[in-house]
Amino acid sequence: MPAPTSLRPNVTLVVRNAVVATCDRGPSDVGLLYGAAVAVADRHVAWIGRDRDVEDAVDLDGARVLDARGGLVTPGLVDSHTHLVFAGERAGEFALRVTGRSYLEVALSGGGIAVTTRATNAAPDETLFEDAAARARRLLQQGVTTIEVKSGYGLTVEAELRLLRIIQRLGQALFGQVTIVPTLLLHAVPPQWGGDRAGFVSRICEELVPAVAKEKLAAFCDVFIEEGAFRLDEARRILDAARARGLVPRVHADQLTSGGGAQLAADLGAASADHLEEVDDAGVAALAGAGVVAGLLPLSTLFLGSERWAPARRLLDAGVPVSLATNLNPGSAMSENVGLALSLACLKLRLSPAEALVAFTAGGARALRRPDLGRLAPGAEADLVLWGCGSAEHLAWHMAVNHALTVVKRGRVVHEGTPTSAVDCR
Repeated sequence: MPAPTSLRPNVTLVVRNAVVATCDRGPSDVGLLYGAAVAVADRHVAWIGRDRDVEDAVDLDGARVLDARGGLVTPGLVDSHTHLVFAGERAGEFALRVTGRSYLEVALSGGGIAVTTRATNAAPDETLFEDAAARARRLLQQGVTTIEVKSGYGLTVEAELRLLRIIQRLGQALFGQVTIVPTLLLHAVPPQWGGDRAGFVSRICEELVPAVAKEKLAAFCDVFIEEGAFRLDEARRILDAARARGLVPRVHADQLTSGGGAQLAADLGAASADHLEEVDDAGVAALAGAGVVAGLLPLSTLFLGSERWAPARRLLDAGVPVSLATNLNPGSAMSENVGLALSLACLKLRLSPAEALVAFTAGGARALRRPDLGRLAPGAEADLVLWGCGSAEHLAWHMAVNHALTVVKRGRVVHEGTPTSAVDCR
């Protein structure tokens, strides 16, 4: 017998006839519910259960009904590592790498981040904003409802503040469509400070970090630890200063060389250590002991033509939580293709399709310290994706195809795919 109407919560949207993946049961279990429904009250999940029980459990009067037609429904994807705000292109650099030049060789010869920095600093604010918004919308159309966005292409105090203000504006403008999580990234030491690295680090610690904290421009501070970027001691100094101002540390760690970045992330209690293609056993053990999320970015490994893939299986088996993200950026991952990232996570990182999906939802939310995102459970934010297929396995198998049919953000439909969007895959 249904509960009295007065005891049933009013809902504003309900998804019916679904295979629901709650992504809240651990790293290897997507939490499948067959023949299920999800009910939303305003911007939060109100109820999840068997479809045949939904009318007895909630008051559907006035609710919008979405029929999943037996398709997969998941939390909105959480892209926990991107560099959306930049200008210019590096297609010529890509061509050089195809002929055998390494990313590090190109960077040390005046290419790399320096090229993007010059173009970004020369571009008008409006161009940077509009281009970043277009990239964010391309991600949204593939099921991404939360995007971490880094600065890092300014390389001066003033320029980094400018980029963070553009990211703040992006978050305000797209609030109804995606959640933008801003991060201050220290990418490299600018050439003019090459003879006084300590002086540049002092400016970051004493001017940039306090200004970012005062204006509340970022939730995290990230440092790229690598040859040609920052040393371990410099990164520790910056991240200590950031932590003292309320910014949570994150680290670009052990991407091109094994430089101890993972161990530093563990020492500092960082939210994540990302890349990790060259992480050693000591780094893996340190991450596991500290509970730091390992950020997996396989599009970068593919894009750079490397065969050194992050040891995701070893990380997971050691108990390290993992996230999966695009790392969208002009130098090492110029792609918004979510489906390709999922496939590479399986084919090259040796994750199961279930593990890859959890890493791109609950794992990303953990990396951003947002437990309200990346999972479907009563009280969680109502970010959902209705896919044009019936399983996580299909998402990874049908490579580089956009299967997202309907995207819901905070309980509202914010994207509906075209009639040709993977409707043949159920």
